[in-house]
Amino acid sequence: MYLAYDYPLLNVFWTMFWFFLWILWFVLLFRIITDIFRDKDMNGWAKGGWLVFVILLPFLGVLVYVIARGKDMGRREIAQARAQQKDFDAYIRETASGGTRPSSVDELTRLSELRSRGDITDEEYDRAKALVLTDDRPAPSPGPSVPPTPGR
Repeated sequence: MYLAYDYPLLNVFWTMFWFFLWILWFVLLFRIITDIFRDKDMNGWAKGGWLVFVILLPFLGVLVYVIARGKDMGRREIAQARAQQKDFDAYIRETASGGTRPSSVDELTRLSELRSRGDITDEEYDRAKALVLTDDRPAPSPGPSVPPTPGR
């Protein structure tokens, strides 16, 4: 009827400790299995052998794998994280820039509209037009391409 009297506090701590170790064991096991498949240096037979060893003799297999290949396991994970970050940064840059570089015709049209509205002077227009036609312009930035003239 009173569970607290039948299960003392120390037993609760031990139960939580063993439950934590059990969860930690499964996390380590799945990370090792993921690393086995991630390794590009191992051939299929080696991957199969490690997988069978880790699954059939889990405690010994995980212990031997961590001792034999633990350092490289960390390096592979870091390399994968760097590659994912590089791909993500490239995607962000491409998305922020609109995906494609505007054509010369589009830029000349936009420059002529800015000149006709009076946003830029004829000298600024000629300089920008020369840059567009020689194609020596830098890659477009996400901000405005022509800064506003002071006083306008």
